[in-house]
Amino acid sequence: MDGILLINKPAGYTSHDIVGIVRKKLHTKKVGHCGTLDPDATGVLVVCVNKATKAIQFLMSDTKYTGNFIAREKYRYI
Repeated sequence: MDGILLINKPAGYTSHDIVGIVRKKLHTKKVGHCGTLDPDATGVLVVCVNKATKAIQFLMSDTKYTGNFIAREKYRYI
């Protein structure tokens, strides 16, 4: 699976914990996240998987990009 996941991170987990969970669930090693949330913080964590990890540099840049995208699957829970 390649793609960008938006994960609602609960309190008590680090961003690295969430990446580890995604790696185990998807059976892949190439997983990265955009930004870091404090373990006590809750919020949306952007996680990129496999080929989508190449997009992290653009998602984290100060330059603004606009565009359209098509989602293949609506809501798939892991």
